[in-house]
Amino acid sequence: MKKPTYWDYLKLPSLLTLQGGLEEDEARLQPDELHFIVVHQVYELWFKLVLRELRLAIEHLSRPRVPEETIPYVVHHLKRVNEILKLAVDQFRIVETLTPQDFLDFRDKLAPSSGFQSFQMREIEILLGLEDGARARYGATEALSHIREASADSPGGDFALEHVEAARKETTLRQALHAWLYRTPIQGSSAGDAGDGEAVSRFLASYFDAAQKHAAAQQAWLPERLGAEAGAVAARLNDGLASARLFLEAGDAPEAERDTARRVRAGLLFIESYRELPLLAWPRLLVDSIVELEEYLVLWRTRHARMVERTIGRRPGTGGSSGVDYLDQTAKTRIFTELWAVRTLLLPREFLPALENTQSYGFAKA
Repeated sequence: MKKPTYWDYLKLPSLLTLQGGLEEDEARLQPDELHFIVVHQVYELWFKLVLRELRLAIEHLSRPRVPEETIPYVVHHLKRVNEILKLAVDQFRIVETLTPQDFLDFRDKLAPSSGFQSFQMREIEILLGLEDGARARYGATEALSHIREASADSPGGDFALEHVEAARKETTLRQALHAWLYRTPIQGSSAGDAGDGEAVSRFLASYFDAAQKHAAAQQAWLPERLGAEAGAVAARLNDGLASARLFLEAGDAPEAERDTARRVRAGLLFIESYRELPLLAWPRLLVDSIVELEEYLVLWRTRHARMVERTIGRRPGTGGSSGVDYLDQTAKTRIFTELWAVRTLLLPREFLPALENTQSYGFAKA
């Protein structure tokens, strides 16, 4: 048996021959073209690892019953995704060593290809749970339709399309998270328990009552502090209460999904409000990890847009549409909308409803 070497294990003889560009010959590349190719290949390798880590996290979180000891495993893999995305944001500093003039020396040969065709980024979006209707359009072009069209005339088209279509059949992180949140015990009551619906309704009603008391307390001092009319402050606080009621009652969800969405949001609100309870330590870390993941994804998109603007200004992208405008639009997209929205509703500890069934959370009976 031959002894393995470092280069054999990493397939370096094959890997290091993949930077020849369209000419398949590094000697024929423009001076900075190798830099451009390597940086983007590295991004795609990071995306490959992100997909692996997401699938491991989803596999464990989407089980019908998720043991408490499984949550640290899920958090571990999501934290790795976050570190990769953090590094991906920093990697734009290397990209920006490519000057505008040096890029223009070979930019035209890329057309009509574009980073818009990164099927692994589309896979990541799909696995996270981005819905088709929420996806930013590249001019008049829809991302997944574009990949299907481009794959027809490309040697690697079948490979790209198979990956995207396979991802569309998988459980998403958003779906797995919602199923897990739905099962979150609330005031000692679990989904499926007798009287659980009443317990959830009681918690949400008490929370909204506490929100009203908090708003009233703010109304007492906020106008003077802001130097604003009391009526204007009251209107803003009332708008906030109306938004809180809509969220708590899931009034913005389709009617057929409202009961499920309501319990999901109640579970999320419970975790966020009582996050210092020992039994909620890992659940709140899981929620925080997903918020951090989406934050880094937004930062990556924002940083990407600024890099493109710095390099080519606001000229059309190689794919034909306005590159910077599209990238700025993608940075506004949110997948885990409830995780962001709930932060607007959180109350100071002194206003939180009292915990019921405290023995369920490790406290002795009074």
